[in-house]
Amino acid sequence: MTTVDVPITSRKDWMSDQEVRWCPGCGDYSILSAVQLMMPDLGVRRENTVFVSGIGCAARFPYYMNTYGMHGIHGRAAAIATGLAVARPDLDVWVISGDGDALSIGGNHLIHALRRNINLTILMFNNQIYGLTKGQYSPTSEVGKVTKSTPFGSVDTPFNPISLALGAEATFVARTHDMDRNHMIETFKRAHDHKGASFVEVYQNCNVFNDGAFAAVTAKENRSDNLIPLQHGEPIRFGANNDKGVAPDAQGHFQVVNVADVGEDALVVHDESRDSAAHAFALSRLARGPHEPTPVGVFRAVERDHYGALVGDQILDAQAKRGSGDLAALLRSGASWTVE
Repeated sequence: MTTVDVPITSRKDWMSDQEVRWCPGCGDYSILSAVQLMMPDLGVRRENTVFVSGIGCAARFPYYMNTYGMHGIHGRAAAIATGLAVARPDLDVWVISGDGDALSIGGNHLIHALRRNINLTILMFNNQIYGLTKGQYSPTSEVGKVTKSTPFGSVDTPFNPISLALGAEATFVARTHDMDRNHMIETFKRAHDHKGASFVEVYQNCNVFNDGAFAAVTAKENRSDNLIPLQHGEPIRFGANNDKGVAPDAQGHFQVVNVADVGEDALVVHDESRDSAAHAFALSRLARGPHEPTPVGVFRAVERDHYGALVGDQILDAQAKRGSGDLAALLRSGASWTVE
């Protein structure tokens, strides 16, 4: 389907008739708005678009999109979407998940979807808490987090979602946040246009159970000094006066520096297209949490054959060698059979 064949749409065309029901002030509203505003510019049809979710506040997302969608079971969104994307490569398949849904019960499905390079666009809303079930700690909650399920403070080391995705060899990995609509739209577009597994972590505020979790870096007055924009091919600089940057230390680890102290030539030049994930991984470890300078943008974007295309090639090859075959006859032929 080419973009010439796609009718012109507006945001309204992508909005369902369902009342949006999240807590007033929830960051999910901002993410939903960004996606609905972006969809008319993607050159895709609504009837060829599917949103799949699991369980959690974020999982209500498919109800609010005027597309096909499925509200699945807890942690299984990536698994459901994998089957759909492989069986129907003509569809645009999105996965909407939260940090609990994606990284706890759904963690195994997520890492295998990423390593297989399934042609999916995965948006993971990270609010560092279980919101739907009223405030238990999640796999991204910080050490010491006091919640209903950790009354003495969490002793769990939290996941770094970007590091996790890179470790699983995801071919597109990015981070954005719910306080910057334009940045979300730009990031989501790039994730959609990438062929293969795209993973986007979205810092999302839960104003009821974990309000201000990311304020140290995303609040308007803090962004210039604590959000590090990643621009491909450019030295990594930030700060209100662009006076800070990222440079390697003596061991090769990345660190925040004053540009005046090291000189611009010492700064790391961001390269999202490196075949090795080491550069992107080092950037993902720059911040120990969203309370100190934190990179946002695209960490990695590399090309690799996606799973659906490879499986399709195998099927065509088998048909060419063995003929089309008769699956129904094979299934009815008895309790066992021989495959040559």
